[in-house]
Amino acid sequence: MEVRQLQIFSVLAQELNFTRTAERVHTVQSNVTSQIKALEEELGAPLFDRLGRRVALTDAGRRFQPFAEQALTAMEQGQRALKAGAEPSGPVRVGAPESLLTYRLPPVLRAFRQRYPFVELIFRPHTDASLGAELETGKLDLALNMCDVVTNPVFVSLPLRNERIFLIGHASLPIARKATVKPADLAGQPLLLTEYGCGYRAKLDRVLALQNVRPGHITEFSSVEAIKQCVAASMGLAILPAIVVAGELRRRQFKALHWAGPSLDIATYIVWHKDKWISPAMAAFRDLVRETIDGSETADWRRG
Repeated sequence: MEVRQLQIFSVLAQELNFTRTAERVHTVQSNVTSQIKALEEELGAPLFDRLGRRVALTDAGRRFQPFAEQALTAMEQGQRALKAGAEPSGPVRVGAPESLLTYRLPPVLRAFRQRYPFVELIFRPHTDASLGAELETGKLDLALNMCDVVTNPVFVSLPLRNERIFLIGHASLPIARKATVKPADLAGQPLLLTEYGCGYRAKLDRVLALQNVRPGHITEFSSVEAIKQCVAASMGLAILPAIVVAGELRRRQFKALHWAGPSLDIATYIVWHKDKWISPAMAAFRDLVRETIDGSETADWRRG
């Protein structure tokens, strides 16, 4: 299997047109056809269906595509590393939940830009549900993940810190006047929650299910900022990381309720695929994240 074959396959999988593919890879159409045919013979499976003038990926082609992309990306990163010597360079694709992207990563990015100006950082939001596929297909090189334990055996993980999770609401809500709030107290209460797949939301769901507690209306949001706006409007209770609501708690815009149920706190890990080649740029970002997002605790803001 040759690099040229993978390059042509990758472009043809995008274009689904032999003529445009030949133009993009700077060769003649007959060469595209012969290279794809040789690749299919080596793999023992057709990668494309030729339907008259139409071209479509076969099931085998769709399954092969992410591995071809991974191989080409690794080669590109390796070439960049060799050309740049010891200086990290090239792209690094990083996934993280919105709360970490917004409130944890900006200091990392600022320091990283100063130290490694030739690295292109690409940040993408993710949920637990999408993380595995994005790391396995190479859409992400590294990810920050909020969970109690990383159980998938194909991932390597390093713990970074624990995140405090607060149950918050507007001080005008009757439940906010309770000395403590137990899971049973959430029965019938309107909840403002992150989307399904969020690690700390999943912990609350498990607590309520185990204690057979049925909350009131649940509104799901893809944005923690939208949740905060709704909390400020007295629309319900929310659970959010302390770092996300630190400013509002300081200004007494929200109240952190005294949660008496099982802990909702959650760990943050940096994660990558065990078979992923760790480029100098990836190693530099991983090490700086560990250095910057240490285990120091967020201040325990006074409730009330």
